[in-house]
Amino acid sequence: MSAAAALTAAVAALAATPSTASAAAFAPPPTHAGFDYQIGGAYTPPTGVTVVSRDRSAAPAAGLYNICYVNAFQVQPGEEKDWDADLLLRDANGKVVIDEDWGEALLDLRTDAKRTRVAAKVNSWITGCKTKGYQAIEPDNYDSYTRSKNLLTASNAQAYIRLLSSHAHSQGLAIAQKNTSELAGSRTANGLDFAVAEECGQYKECGDYTAAFGNNVIVIEYNATGLSRACSGWGTKLSIVRRDVDVSPKGSSGYVRKTC
Repeated sequence: MSAAAALTAAVAALAATPSTASAAAFAPPPTHAGFDYQIGGAYTPPTGVTVVSRDRSAAPAAGLYNICYVNAFQVQPGEEKDWDADLLLRDANGKVVIDEDWGEALLDLRTDAKRTRVAAKVNSWITGCKTKGYQAIEPDNYDSYTRSKNLLTASNAQAYIRLLSSHAHSQGLAIAQKNTSELAGSRTANGLDFAVAEECGQYKECGDYTAAFGNNVIVIEYNATGLSRACSGWGTKLSIVRRDVDVSPKGSSGYVRKTC
């Protein structure tokens, strides 16, 4: 099936009336499709793009397959007060654990009770994505346990993402595994439908994702070497794009977008 035909089928499946929409109504994005990563700001998709990922605060792109980005495992800078204080992960001294690369507090997923409370908030965002017209969810920072000073585990992350995937499916939305290649083999148990893999070309990990997800993998690279490797190995099978690290909107000084 061509990418265009797959897109048509995916969108048609999600156009069911509320009385017929169910967990069976969701569909992952078409494979080997023109893709654009717009989480840093929405703009008119380039010609040939049929799949786009945007932040949950943005409207979806009309007529395309839209993926809704949510920061599900960490807290956007400046939004710490939007969370109950005890849901921010803290070390033995009571200090909030921060992802230093992005200045984001980690969420505390260590117990069933806390995971349920965190998921309730994030699932409300997922419902909002559905209401806006998105077809899929991209929950970011699945791998935050690797930056948690050994306070979180892979099991914590998986128990939590199962709460998100169950809710997404109940809304008729597909859900992605974002990065975290070491957990790709558990994608079925965790209810994950496709992968969004940053720099799998750069780090020679694309095969780790395709082993679990087949060609249902979207690749984002941030430099020329990564794009070259991804295109050389997977350019005829996967959706691949190079963006600038800040994922700047088109027209801004830092904007970069290239494909195979």
